[in-house]
Amino acid sequence: MNKRLVIINQSTGFLMIDVANAYLKKYNEVVLITGRVSKLERELDSNIEIDKIIPYNKKNAYTRLFTWIWGTIQIFFKLFIKYRKAEVLYVTNPPLSYLLSCLIKNPFSILVYDTYPDALKNIGISERNIIYKIWSSLNKKIFPKAKNIFTLSEGMAQNLSQYASKEKITIIPNWSGSEKIKPILREENVFLQNKPFKDDFIILYSGNLGYTHSVEIIMELAKKLRNEKDIHFLFIGEGKKKKDLIKTADNYDLTNCSFLTWQEADIMPYSLASAHLGVVTLNEETAHLSVPSKTYNLLAAGVPLLSISPHKSEMSNLIQHYQNGRNFTNLQIDEICEFILLCRDNSDLMKKMSDQSLLASKDFTYENALLYLKN
Repeated sequence: MNKRLVIINQSTGFLMIDVANAYLKKYNEVVLITGRVSKLERELDSNIEIDKIIPYNKKNAYTRLFTWIWGTIQIFFKLFIKYRKAEVLYVTNPPLSYLLSCLIKNPFSILVYDTYPDALKNIGISERNIIYKIWSSLNKKIFPKAKNIFTLSEGMAQNLSQYASKEKITIIPNWSGSEKIKPILREENVFLQNKPFKDDFIILYSGNLGYTHSVEIIMELAKKLRNEKDIHFLFIGEGKKKKDLIKTADNYDLTNCSFLTWQEADIMPYSLASAHLGVVTLNEETAHLSVPSKTYNLLAAGVPLLSISPHKSEMSNLIQHYQNGRNFTNLQIDEICEFILLCRDNSDLMKKMSDQSLLASKDFTYENALLYLKN
């Protein structure tokens, strides 16, 4: 058994808790350098040492940049002073952290959730920018030296192949955070009790409603299907676009839309299971890179998927593989509406897709964390 592993992840959620717990099977000592630990169900093993840095603050661009930079500085001194002989697993949060491997000579691996500098294109920094060029050049030096490179999808692996050979990259998909999420009979669903839409065909969007999420198309669907009185569009979540969505619903008198805030952890399994179709949207910039984490919760609830993303996307590939829904581009409004009506009217199709979602969920459990130990 190896001696010590230091895992670096500024924001630790259920995924990293599962990964850290798994690594205890391989290392005598596991240290987690993090700003925050947020558990869902499974606890971080008490044998794992937590070494705190500044928490990631995503309030605005300035707080994000400050907490990333200050966190990276803190990580440097901790590695240099306390963990000079340890093996290191850099997670790309903060994004700058793995660049420290140029200065810190510990053996290291990298877990890539977001590919930098490529992700900088989303904020207008092009490949011609000097920051982009320097970062890209450092990647080409760092990635070949890594013991392991882990990432989430075939699309992300393809993107990373510009920095390291594909043979060195291991794809390990994410998984659902809750073992309590499962199909629930509608008459037993406490979330639906007393809801005015409890008997309707529910199309659910549950997740962030921020500027990077293409949710406006759902309102277009609601407009098109407003005369179908038994079809209801349910939004659960928060974000900067929520006010605009509510305003649109009010302006067009869309009584087929409801907006709720985040549900408590004990209610979330019921809210997910209330859906007849679960909506997942991806834009052109991110569609080929990964599957949104909420997808795995929808699968566990046995919910068929309505994916709105480019045809050559990770979501499209997943649905094609498991046959548990349909994928459309954001230009196929009429086709999406036809699919919704078909699903509402065809219980056999819905049963088949629901069963396939549940079957797919078996491939995305927390036991995937053990795959990190094979390298």
